[in-house]
Amino acid sequence: MIAALVRLNQIRRTFKAQGLAELIPSQNFGLVKRLFIRLCLGSRHGSSVVGGRGERLRVALETLGPVFIKFGQALSTRRDMLPQDIADELAKLQDQVPPFESEIAKQRIESALGHPVEVLFASFSDEPLASASVAQVHRARLHSGESVVVKVTRPDIRACILQDTAWMAWIATWIERLHPQAHRLRPQAIVADYTVTILDELDLAREAANASQLRRNFEHSEQLYVPKVYWDYTTATVYTMEEVSGIPVNDRAALDSLKVNCQCLAERGVEIFFTQVLRDSFFHADMHPGNILIDAKDPERPSYIALDCAIIGSLSEADQYYLARNLLGIFQRDYRLVAQLHIECGWVPKETRVQDFESAIRTVCEPVFEKPIAELSFAQLLMNLFQTAARFDMPIQPSLVLLQKTLLNIEGLGRELYPQLNLWDTAKPFIEQWMAERYSVPNTLKRLQAEAPGLLEALPKIPTHLLDRLLTQPHQEPIQKPRPNGAIQHRYFWVSWLAGAGSIALVINQYPVAGVVVALGSWLLIVQNSGR
Repeated sequence: MIAALVRLNQIRRTFKAQGLAELIPSQNFGLVKRLFIRLCLGSRHGSSVVGGRGERLRVALETLGPVFIKFGQALSTRRDMLPQDIADELAKLQDQVPPFESEIAKQRIESALGHPVEVLFASFSDEPLASASVAQVHRARLHSGESVVVKVTRPDIRACILQDTAWMAWIATWIERLHPQAHRLRPQAIVADYTVTILDELDLAREAANASQLRRNFEHSEQLYVPKVYWDYTTATVYTMEEVSGIPVNDRAALDSLKVNCQCLAERGVEIFFTQVLRDSFFHADMHPGNILIDAKDPERPSYIALDCAIIGSLSEADQYYLARNLLGIFQRDYRLVAQLHIECGWVPKETRVQDFESAIRTVCEPVFEKPIAELSFAQLLMNLFQTAARFDMPIQPSLVLLQKTLLNIEGLGRELYPQLNLWDTAKPFIEQWMAERYSVPNTLKRLQAEAPGLLEALPKIPTHLLDRLLTQPHQEPIQKPRPNGAIQHRYFWVSWLAGAGSIALVINQYPVAGVVVALGSWLLIVQNSGR
């Protein structure tokens, strides 16, 4: 308890030293709230600190250590809710901390894997390859001769995370009380999401599973390679993967010296992103330069190598559908469709006036489309669209936040590689093709086949349910009229089973055309006669 209070006082003194009271908007607060702000953050005026507010916030987070640094990095991606000067400064935060001793790393490996390091590995490098807030990495070689890297979590990091995130949650509670936009910003929800994310990063088995899934999704791809996971040497605290070599994606000099086709590289990055989002609904959501290498063995057709799969995003089928249609609506400047889709999928309240929202979207999008292609930023447009939706009380969607963050990284990276990158022309055909394939007859039948077990389980109950439904109006007493005679009941019974048979033929993909015709015809006959 004493240690926790000492940490809280350190946080308070750091915030006060940097004059962060400026970040709380001026309000006519009561005496208690004014005293609380003065105690925690100092005076709003007359502070002797130097530097802009964003710079001072960045320095404060760096002073408070790894957990706050990673929180600042996560916040830096939320440009839809942060002023630009603050977002730019937070983006400068570096997740680099001094390494811990290699002997401690070996002890943790031996404790996790149950054998001495000398037994597990033919060789093990004492010098860390990299060190971050959650873990550090060492090179090693298996007795089979394969080169690997071994990631080990830092000692006592969980206790540090739990303590710091608990105080973050407490601070978020006060921000929610003091900030006029708290209902939209939802600081407590942001801290809660961050807490889950950083604790998930501690589970290296989870990261390994993410990498294994991503590797399987791109197993035969020429665009993306994911290192192999060695499960016999992986636990929740130790993660062993194939060692790979490549050019850091931001090493432009090395790429130029090899005459790498940067246009191909940039366009492939966009295609990989949309493949992960739309085809797989499983996308790498931490695509900063430190996590990407370039394989330039074939300079004309270079490919990517993805590292660090701790943060993965996923969309529901409904979100995939609405996202794809929204993107196509934006591409086609169909602002009414975009507004309707936002309301239909619940991203903005149902009572929102479509024409008002449409007008706001048009105001954001039209100036962007008037710019030259080279200056168009699709990620920026999407961010502006979310900011506009926020004015209509669009709640923060965690899945869309990760999506927006990743798209910003991908487009920024692509423009660095190839400034003329036209994300619009690259993405639009891909999304159109995905929509066409997703709702084609073969894919629809395939999805019905996936639902076959549930349909077959419910099938025997269909005739009984249909008879009950035909004879009883919803929320009313049974219809007061003579029960159908035996012939009518007999007809309904066999029509119901005919519909079921057609459904079976459809879902097991036997005689699919006949199945569709029989099933649909039978259901329509039942509906048509249900009112009689």
